[in-house]
Amino acid sequence: MALAVVRSPEEWFARFGHPCRHTAVTIGNFDGVHLGHQQILRTVLARARQSDTLAAVLTFYPHPARVLRPAEAPALLETLEQRLAAIDATGVDAAFVARFDAEFANVAAEDFVRRFLLDTMGAQTVLVGGNFRFGHRGAGDIKLLGEFGQRWGFDVEIVPPVIENGVVVSSTAIRTAIREGRVEEARRMLGRPYALEGEIRTGTGQGRRLVVPTLNLATDQEVLPKNGVYATEAVVAGKTYPAATNVGMRPTFDGARVTIESFLFDFSDTLTSGKLEVRFWQRLREERKFSGPAELREQVLKDIEHAKEFFRSSKLRV
Repeated sequence: MALAVVRSPEEWFARFGHPCRHTAVTIGNFDGVHLGHQQILRTVLARARQSDTLAAVLTFYPHPARVLRPAEAPALLETLEQRLAAIDATGVDAAFVARFDAEFANVAAEDFVRRFLLDTMGAQTVLVGGNFRFGHRGAGDIKLLGEFGQRWGFDVEIVPPVIENGVVVSSTAIRTAIREGRVEEARRMLGRPYALEGEIRTGTGQGRRLVVPTLNLATDQEVLPKNGVYATEAVVAGKTYPAATNVGMRPTFDGARVTIESFLFDFSDTLTSGKLEVRFWQRLREERKFSGPAELREQVLKDIEHAKEFFRSSKLRV
């Protein structure tokens, strides 16, 4: 069953009834839906199946920091659509996407629990990470949530963090890794390659004429890998192609803005529009300026061979 996405109590009641079916529910932003998030979601699903309840997520849009501390708000790893797709992939039944605005920010901790967890979602079990905060000015913590659970009859379960190579897996750690070009480390924490999604855009044509033909990606995502060349996969029209991707300013051509250009192996179509997803597997080298198109093309052909070798050695298809 596909993830049911609702955006108001009224939509929830229309979908699940009123009084609503009981749920095992977790709460959070889930940016990146990384291994730590996945562990929580798997536990939610297990508790729901054990008790024949609904496995549900309560999440927020926009990110609360965009409303509360806009100057300090983190860049997000994923769009809301990507986040919901990743949640859907875990098998969770429903996601309540609450609009976070100034009015929502002023909801007291007790009112938050009563209004959303009890009166709307019928929480029977609430699963959260150990640093979970809720309510106006983050006044609610795990201890208070447990007290509300005892008062109103729902269980509270704390899911421990996931540790990867001695580091707690977090959205912040993944953002840092991606921005520093450590996409393999980000992949381990995400449990999948970091992916950029967007639209194919026509470039200047210099690359196709003078170097190799590429597909240019325009994306709304906020966290880009550090400038450089990467072994990637590109997904076009539902088909996946190994690729070599350059993220950067195109210094050989005196570029003025960041571009994301991918050369797809065994791909000969000329596309100027459509959906494109690029998955980052390994960083190959820094971006640098060459003496001209001929020297750049020579290096790009080497990059392509290095990317092919990566896929062969990783036992991914080429």
